[in-house]
Amino acid sequence: MNETLLILAVALAMDSVAVSIAIGSKYKNLLVSKAIFTAAVFGFFQGAMPVAGYFIGISFAEYVQSFDHWIAFILLVGLGGKMLYEAYQNEFDDEVTDLSAKTLITLGIATSIDAMAIGITFAFLQTDIYTAAGVIALVTFALCVIAVYVGKKLGSLLESKAEMLGGVILIGLGTKILLEHLGVI
Repeated sequence: MNETLLILAVALAMDSVAVSIAIGSKYKNLLVSKAIFTAAVFGFFQGAMPVAGYFIGISFAEYVQSFDHWIAFILLVGLGGKMLYEAYQNEFDDEVTDLSAKTLITLGIATSIDAMAIGITFAFLQTDIYTAAGVIALVTFALCVIAVYVGKKLGSLLESKAEMLGGVILIGLGTKILLEHLGVI
């Protein structure tokens, strides 16, 4: 497995991890089955959205090959900046109103929109989308299970930190892609 893919998977998971920490913080008596279901919902959407983005991206990838590295850079840096901005807003408790399937699905979709944009980038980079989506889904699932239990212990102290980390990683990956395509590294 490519280390960049693993780092990207961790970065994409950070929105879901932050919400999972909030869930653990707010619902201290959460059953193991509910924590696993929560993580599965987040993992599913984090894995499915890049696939959707990939198929959108391949429809126009051939037209943008000469500057696709700039698009990848702009998307990744933009998403990273958005995550950093949202981390400073610190509104996680407002997002978790209850733990119904409807709420979790809504949160799953909301926290994975960034992954759709990454899927578009994967199309430009000719990434094996199914491997990438699987890694992203599994990493998100595992981190979210852990995050629920960390949230029970450390609560709101870590919520914004997780999202900040994700933002910094995405900005770094975007910069790396650009510099590689420009031949700087």
